Amino acid sequence: MELWIAHMGGPFWARKDQHAWSIPKGEFPEDEEALAAAKREFTEEIGTPPPPANYELLGVFNQPSGKLITAFAAEAKDFQPARIVSNTFPMEWPKGSGTIKDFPEIDDARWFDEATARTKLVKGQLPIVDALVRHLGEIAL
Repeated sequence: MELWIAHMGGPFWARKDQHAWSIPKGEFPEDEEALAAAKREFTEEIGTPPPPANYELLGVFNQPSGKLITAFAAEAKDFQPARIVSNTFPMEWPKGSGTIKDFPEIDDARWFDEATARTKLVKGQLPIVDALVRHLGEIAL
């Protein structure tokens, strides 16, 4: 099993690797269906649409920040974009300089085996990996 995860962009995460990766995600309004929002956010952050697949809801996960993440999983054997082109966000950098710069939300994304993904993902998203493992175990039964 491998997981597609993304390295967060911007100067705070630039030199970090351990616990500096995330599942592609984003906020969505209440009137938008969760899976449609997940696919839209994936496209915005990765720069290519998610692979055509049967997506399974893994659950809704509370993050340390208080945000809720609705996570989906799918099997995608041949998904490998040629490059990652993320949307950007503005931020004052260097802090206190008065200069606003644009940074990509995501600066890299790759497949990792489960053990490696657990060392790279932000700690608040590890329960999503646990849910995926449980889900795959249920399918195998």
